[in-house]
Amino acid sequence: MSPFSSSSLGNQQRVAILGGGPGGYEAALVAAQLGAHVTVVESHGLGGSTVLTDVVPSKTLIATAEIMATVSGATELGVRFPGGGTDDHEAEGSVTVDIGRVNQRVKALASAQSHDIRARLEKEGVTVLSGRARLDGTEAIEVVDGDDAGERVEADVLLISVGARPRTLPDAQPDGERILTWKQVYDLEELPEHLIVVGSGVTGAEFANAYDALGAHVTLVSSRDRVLPGEDADAAEVLEEVFHRRGMTVMSRSRAESVVRHGDSVTVTLADGRTVEGSHCLVAVGALPNTEDLGLAEAGVWTTDSGHIEVDKMSRTSARGVYAAGDCTGVFPLASVAAMQGRIAMWHALGEAVRPLALRSVSSTVFTSPEIATVGWTQAQIDSGEAQGDIVKLPLATNARAKMLGIHDGFVKLFCRTGSGTVIGGVVVAPRASELIYPVTLAVEKRLNVDDVAHAFTVYPSLSGSVAEAARQLHVMSD
Repeated sequence: MSPFSSSSLGNQQRVAILGGGPGGYEAALVAAQLGAHVTVVESHGLGGSTVLTDVVPSKTLIATAEIMATVSGATELGVRFPGGGTDDHEAEGSVTVDIGRVNQRVKALASAQSHDIRARLEKEGVTVLSGRARLDGTEAIEVVDGDDAGERVEADVLLISVGARPRTLPDAQPDGERILTWKQVYDLEELPEHLIVVGSGVTGAEFANAYDALGAHVTLVSSRDRVLPGEDADAAEVLEEVFHRRGMTVMSRSRAESVVRHGDSVTVTLADGRTVEGSHCLVAVGALPNTEDLGLAEAGVWTTDSGHIEVDKMSRTSARGVYAAGDCTGVFPLASVAAMQGRIAMWHALGEAVRPLALRSVSSTVFTSPEIATVGWTQAQIDSGEAQGDIVKLPLATNARAKMLGIHDGFVKLFCRTGSGTVIGGVVVAPRASELIYPVTLAVEKRLNVDDVAHAFTVYPSLSGSVAEAARQLHVMSD
């Protein structure tokens, strides 16, 4: 039976959802469509941190940074700017950013998106309560603070989707002005003169890249031997080379111990005693689940040592009738995964046919310049023998469309299973890699053979032509 079949309507079960982020509001929409009576409790605003302080704001900021990165390479294509002088350096410097206006736009878009989500939920008959809630056993929740404090909602199905918050360091406490988390950067009225970014994971790399493109001097402090330690090694190498070429300072194997503010400056002290002086510091060292004081233990909901809620591939927790979705589960910190976890929870709880969560076909992107997009098995897993696969990597520098656009960095990498030629994964490093990864994701999801990909027409010239060319080369290897 389809999850959207009309025969399932009329289900009068009661669903209560803690948290209005992607896991929560997508679950609410599914449950309402299936006829359940749905209540969502959210403390900060519908859309959660994804919409208000994380994905939507950061990608809006990055969109402006992307324009600046494009401008910086425009002189190669023969573009000049009024008042920009005659050499490339002067031309690039003629375009600047008003970070105050950028952040106003960021917050306005986030607010509008949150409003749209509320309007959609209310249209579908979902009750929205404002405040923070906790479990009262496995069949009810209580709103403990906020505008609707004191409300008690009984339910047949509970979903916990309370998200996560920025992790901080004991000796690097944010003040919202000079020492910042990623939730606080959108209050800046002036571009940092020298931004020190502590943490070289996805969040740190994205913000370091963005502020560098916007015109700030950036120092990236990484405790690991390279940026993006969890990503494809070849992709990380390309990005680090780009960072160095653009003038960013990247400090590898440098663990930050403390961050101290001195008026209009900050000092970052490293574990080896070295110090770095800057105007601002962004601390991007991971996230912690918002699972404290939710009544989880009393309800029999198991959590890990890190505080994440344990769930199976149907989003079920250890307590009957209680489900969980999103970053509070620690499964995969992506909005798309949170949304799917929430949908799966409702389909399962309300008796619909549903497939378990399959992470192997989840695509993800690091929104830097160039972007890094991945899906499926990784080269590290193939190299270690965990997966049996053949690999082809094509640099974009040989792609005709890339040459026209002035693209020098990046590649397409495709993996197929040895023998059968089934596409099992891939990496794209390029402008708009988040769009280019889709055909690879489709091939992984549908278990297409490299010949299926190779025989599909591509536009000439196009960046996607490199995906087809990689598939054609893998055909030779899979024979």
